Amino acid sequence: MLWQMLEALALGGTLGALGGLLGIGGGILAIPVLVMLYGMNQALAQGTALVMMTPNVLVGFWRYRQRNPFPLRTAAMIGLTSVISTYPAARLAVSMDAALLKQCFAVFLVLLAAYFLLDGKLRQSQATEPWPERLLPIVGVVGGLFAGLFSVGAGIVAAPLLVKGFGKKQAVAQGLALALVVPGALVALSTYARAGHIDWQLGLPMAAGGICTVSWGVAWAHRLPETRLKQLFALMLAVTAMLMFRQHGQG
Repeated sequence: MLWQMLEALALGGTLGALGGLLGIGGGILAIPVLVMLYGMNQALAQGTALVMMTPNVLVGFWRYRQRNPFPLRTAAMIGLTSVISTYPAARLAVSMDAALLKQCFAVFLVLLAAYFLLDGKLRQSQATEPWPERLLPIVGVVGGLFAGLFSVGAGIVAAPLLVKGFGKKQAVAQGLALALVVPGALVALSTYARAGHIDWQLGLPMAAGGICTVSWGVAWAHRLPETRLKQLFALMLAVTAMLMFRQHGQG
């Protein structure tokens, strides 16, 4: 039991640092790791990852705003609108067949990886005029959909929308994306908990490990050049996609 707790602390610490660096909370990497190392089904892995991710995104949001302030009104607008789509999506996820949910998650990662592979070409055709701020709630609704369905992914979807659509800097976009993740994560966590899809004995020490390292990840996010940060973002997606496909092949 002690070894398992130390292992969970170390895993949570590693994922917390990556989550702070990339502005994602670490959950999208935690899910395939929990599936492969602990034999969890997709729904249980998603619920357990939420236990670790929720405090991480709270700390990460606070640290991002300390280093690169942005209006709380903007953050609240994105975060509150995410709840509109998070709850129905989470209800759908907990009622789905676990194998089907895993396949949907893998496809989601492939599409994200393809987006980042085409990022250079998309940047060349990008409109110069940013979208009006009144459209920011759309980011919340879209992000909340992925937060509820996969328990992760809201920040990964929201950050490119904020950069390309609204002209935000990458670090600011990642901070605002965490504002979106916070309320969605709380709603999704409650839904998964009521459905019994959480391993609290594993999730809680992972959360403790993540809290200890997420600030370090945020600090590195503000030291790295924006292009390097985007490259790390794309690499993280590719690694996660490979992990999921490997697990699917073994199944």
